[in-house]
Amino acid sequence: MLSFEREGVCMGTDYIKEYGKCQLGGIQLLSIIGEIEGHECVSENTKSTKYEHLLPILASVEDDEAVKGILFLVNTVGGDVSCGLALAEMIAGISKPTVSLIIGDSHSIGVPLAVATDHSFIVPSATMIIHPVRMSGMVIGAPQTYGQFQQIQDRIVDFIVRNCEAKKERIEELMMNPSMLSKDLGTVLVGQEAVEEKLVNEVGTISKALEYIKNLTKS
Repeated sequence: MLSFEREGVCMGTDYIKEYGKCQLGGIQLLSIIGEIEGHECVSENTKSTKYEHLLPILASVEDDEAVKGILFLVNTVGGDVSCGLALAEMIAGISKPTVSLIIGDSHSIGVPLAVATDHSFIVPSATMIIHPVRMSGMVIGAPQTYGQFQQIQDRIVDFIVRNCEAKKERIEELMMNPSMLSKDLGTVLVGQEAVEEKLVNEVGTISKALEYIKNLTKS
């Protein structure tokens, strides 16, 4: 049975299944998979990343001298905006070297999560989707509601701009693109296109991402 030993604690396959976490030498591997679950639980049949699990893990990793860097594997359809942005801010605030690798999708609030690291990679077939803020449930038809929508969207755009080389005007243009998504506004970027839009640093696979973060931890 696969297991990982650290500080007298055995982290076996059940631990990896629950938290998507293991150590590769001094590199902490964390996964951001499925839907970003927020203050309400998603269906039991839905793969999700629970932010209340990941937040204390990030704090623990920041305080752990044995951890030299963090590699995030990202394959998310998005989810709760508030909790996703909280996770992104936590990742951006980590003092140790961080690298993200988009291996499937990084949609919606997954975009801030992918760009929050010191360096980002995307595999050639992976996608990023940028679209305006959506809200489900009861919506009050008042100017204040639309003002709140805009405020939330501005927070997301501001975070992206602070953590990658893309410009605010271009991100908003991609968000409001009416020609690509059949039932929504927005833009789908595949692999190299995300690099060309300056959201992701480079195209690469797991070997390249691991090599990069190991070099960062040596410096």
